[in-house]
Amino acid sequence: MSSPATELVRLLTVRGESLAVAESLTGGLVAAEITAVPGASKVFRGSVTAYATELKHELLGVDATLLAVQGAVDPQVAAQMAAGVRKAVGADWGIATTGVAGPEPQDGKPVGTVFVAVDGPLTSVSGSAGGGKVAALRLNGDRAEIRMESVRSVLALLLRELAGEQTGNERAQDTERNGGF
Repeated sequence: MSSPATELVRLLTVRGESLAVAESLTGGLVAAEITAVPGASKVFRGSVTAYATELKHELLGVDATLLAVQGAVDPQVAAQMAAGVRKAVGADWGIATTGVAGPEPQDGKPVGTVFVAVDGPLTSVSGSAGGGKVAALRLNGDRAEIRMESVRSVLALLLRELAGEQTGNERAQDTERNGGF
């Protein structure tokens, strides 16, 4: 079985689409996971690691008032990070992570509070502007475990979006590759 990152690179290559990543708590781990896949350069445009809150506004266009009122660990912040990185690097898809890996709470949010987001092309399937989705996570474990589960979760969120949007031709190619009908 292939890794989620390998499957993402494969699907995006088949679709002729590109990806960008905005990261906070994962500090570059999502980009590293994707770029570890041979052929990732065909689809991966780049990433922004906006660890400092003000960089989320300055580099990714996250609303400054939202950051001031809600803090960086918020579902709307995650959504705006994904949309912002997508726009900043000219990618078809943007994904983002923001949250609290610990050891201390942040902005009144407990350790393990994480939001992952995906933003993509407008489709008839999603019907939403930019095709944005956010998942709220409550993760257990130490700092390293929370960060790695955040990576897995954001990749899985994008895989679900891509699988939901596959056209008949892409599904046929996938079926042939997996020996099904």
